[in-house]
Amino acid sequence: MTEPIAGWIWGRNLRAFLELLSRYAGYALDETDWETIEAGVQDTDDEAPDSWYSYPLVGTNATLKVTLAQSVGGQEVTVSVTGAETPELRLRTDTLLSAFASV
Repeated sequence: MTEPIAGWIWGRNLRAFLELLSRYAGYALDETDWETIEAGVQDTDDEAPDSWYSYPLVGTNATLKVTLAQSVGGQEVTVSVTGAETPELRLRTDTLLSAFASV
């Protein structure tokens, strides 16, 4: 298994990040998924590893585990993605993290 791809994004970009990541995995993220993720991330703390929230994206191209935590007092969300096994998917995931941290 490869190392997780990790970084942070602005919280306002979380849904767009997950929608694109899901598409790359071959998973159709829907409204129910989003509502579940939004509720799950609500009480997280990026400084308390046992409070992070994980959600699986089981797609036709890959099975990804996305682990999320909010920055307490900030607007950032720390993200870790495991399961991106191909070089292409690893690059796409890393690029999404970079892009959604800057916009």
